[in-house]
Amino acid sequence: MDLRKVEEIVKDSKGGIVEKKEAIISTFSNSVTDSPRHHDSTTRPVDAASALQLFLDHIPISSIPGIRNSPSTGLVVRTHECVKDGIRMLYEKNVSGALIADSSEPDPTAGFNTSFSHPYVGFISFSNMVLWCLQEFKQHQKKDNAKSSKKTKPHGFFSFLDQIPVVSQTKIGELAASFLWDPVFPVKLDQTLFHVILLLSKHRLSVVPVTEHSSSKVVGYVTENSVNHILLQSSGLEWFDSIADKPLSDFRFEHNDKVVSIYNDQSISEAVHILWKKKVCAIAVVQRQTEKLIGCVRVSDIRRLLDDDRIFTDREDTSVEQFIHTDTDPDQHEIDHELGALISAGTLALHYKFEPRMDRPVTNKVTDSLKQAMKNLREVKSNFSYIVDEYERIRGIVTLRDILVEFAPPCMDSRIDGGGFFDMALKESGCTIRDGTMFRVVQDNISPHSLMSLPPPPPVNPNQQTSSKP
Repeated sequence: MDLRKVEEIVKDSKGGIVEKKEAIISTFSNSVTDSPRHHDSTTRPVDAASALQLFLDHIPISSIPGIRNSPSTGLVVRTHECVKDGIRMLYEKNVSGALIADSSEPDPTAGFNTSFSHPYVGFISFSNMVLWCLQEFKQHQKKDNAKSSKKTKPHGFFSFLDQIPVVSQTKIGELAASFLWDPVFPVKLDQTLFHVILLLSKHRLSVVPVTEHSSSKVVGYVTENSVNHILLQSSGLEWFDSIADKPLSDFRFEHNDKVVSIYNDQSISEAVHILWKKKVCAIAVVQRQTEKLIGCVRVSDIRRLLDDDRIFTDREDTSVEQFIHTDTDPDQHEIDHELGALISAGTLALHYKFEPRMDRPVTNKVTDSLKQAMKNLREVKSNFSYIVDEYERIRGIVTLRDILVEFAPPCMDSRIDGGGFFDMALKESGCTIRDGTMFRVVQDNISPHSLMSLPPPPPVNPNQQTSSKP
């Protein structure tokens, strides 16, 4: 069976990714059992890399469960609005982030229609704004007299903001100078899962907004968790399993040897500073004596400083071990996977009861397969897992972005060899990447050649900066 036959199957089969997968598996099985004598050594097998690309490029975004379920799609902040108002709105609406619209443009939620552009200049997260405020507050404290600082010690986060107008009244637009905006690459409902994987793997995006076909109105968001969920539905396809069944030890993840950690007896304030300085999604909490992993503090956990005024006020005197044990939500392990996807696919919830507790981070062994790590992350809706040894000491970390990179084609960059499924495609076709261009060797002559018709990633706006978090 060649790629043309694969394309016919995925085009003709109805339903979503599961139905298309079953149609392919069934056709492959029948072709082998019905005419085994007709196969010979000259028959070329289907290229796994190209087949996977083709398959994912026929799974529309609209088939992602719960893509329209986010109550946050109508939330937009303007560049002229102040930081305090932005934080308060997201906190009260229980939303972890919002699109940023230029104040000089029409209101994007009031019928801005165009199929060629969108009115959004960036995406801002609740946690980034809070971390920035705390950092600025620390800088102002150094300038103040110690005695007067004690007399005016704020009780609660919003009380502290009221005391420093120069921080609270800073415009959202000014935060671009601190690289707190994420870039925005909206997609349409009729675009495909493959396109989303390209965006998430090539750019450091928090989310990918989904807009209507004929307008810029946002109807949902694609998160890394939702892509992980739907990718796992490809389990059983040889093209997927050939990479997903490999042990974690076979991969070189971007931040595997750069895990950021903090000792259990250090303060909440120190943890907050590390999150800001290192620009990571989480820091591991380890026992000072044993180096054993006992928990983690995620960027999303910053909202707990607003939930409890006592924790915020005493953050410099409260240990991070005490902090992680304040998370006493009941276990949520018995969650139906489909129900979890419906709830979380397009949801940007600030307080999300299905995420793992701070004192029970997701872990994997180095001998676990990539697929097992994906399943562990899916079950508790986490975006990272610590790789630990038999003594629960950290040996690495794997993030959802690390995983998605393995299922994406290589960058057209001479410094990158490629990876995952598409590494195989480059080698088998005799192609190589030189100075950002793909070449193919033909009879000892090297000529430019396009291996696959891959949609190029959208151009990055030089005025927008991506974050460095894993």
